[in-house]
Amino acid sequence: MEKFYNRKIVINKEQNLQRLDQALAKLSDLTRSQIKILINKGNIIKDGKAFKDASYKVKHNEDFILQLKISEDIKFQAENIPLDIIYEDTEIMVVNKVSGMVTHPAPGNNYGTLVNALLNYNKKNLSDINEKNRPGIIHRLDKETSGLLVIAKNNTSHLNLSKQFKEHTISRKYRAIVWGVPKNQTIEGYIERHKINRKKMSLNQNRKGKFSKTKIKLIQSFKIASLIECKLETGRTHQIRVHMTSINSSIVGDKTYGKNKINQFAKDPKTYNKFLILQNFERQALHAYHLGFIHPKTGKYIEFNKDLPNDINNLLKLIAKY
Repeated sequence: MEKFYNRKIVINKEQNLQRLDQALAKLSDLTRSQIKILINKGNIIKDGKAFKDASYKVKHNEDFILQLKISEDIKFQAENIPLDIIYEDTEIMVVNKVSGMVTHPAPGNNYGTLVNALLNYNKKNLSDINEKNRPGIIHRLDKETSGLLVIAKNNTSHLNLSKQFKEHTISRKYRAIVWGVPKNQTIEGYIERHKINRKKMSLNQNRKGKFSKTKIKLIQSFKIASLIECKLETGRTHQIRVHMTSINSSIVGDKTYGKNKINQFAKDPKTYNKFLILQNFERQALHAYHLGFIHPKTGKYIEFNKDLPNDINNLLKLIAKY
């Protein structure tokens, strides 16, 4: 028998007069499609009754109850998905995750993930001390971010590497194309879940959330955009994306952060062609190109680098041309 738990959502001013499915998606960690499924199944409750009008215009301070299924352990399937393996030994693997691939299964993403590919490649040699849907996974990259990830092949290596991540001793560098021309600088602050849009994170200086620190270095300027290097001193959810948005240099292609601020870069006719090219880039132009750490068995420092993928390289060539 299926078991459910209730989650109360209160409509705030920002969502006033929005569609029900849109508002609830903004105020939860569910997608709009998942909300529609709940509505159709009668799992959205208002005033004690199932509410099935997805197009209903919500009002400030209205509350709705989401009846959410308590998920049972799921055995995720191995899938024959190609892996770009940079390095492998008896303890670890280093892989280059492509853009568009989710790191591990989650609601709405049970297939086509890095974990599904790892299960097919090496099911019996992955750590299992993490959550059951994350064998081998120590850290993650956002779906649209490409780049290097280290995978643990046993629990001893997993614990060792997890400690290095926790102590911020692992070297991680990213390359990104961002709007504007940021200065060389260090960005610091505390990252917490956004109070209104629960799918986003926000930066504050009030010591709310987790401390975060990123060092920014300008590599090349293209007038309305720049290629930069980001060195992580900490590793928080959406850290680089939140930090770059905080200085009005959001990452090109990022559909979540800073999207409403890019029109300022369309004002100069001399760079308008660049603007159109950048605006139409289909994913966030962020790549984890460098990863360095102490090998969990040998105790020696090792590091890996992976050049920018073709789509970001092609974008650089286009904006340099125009």
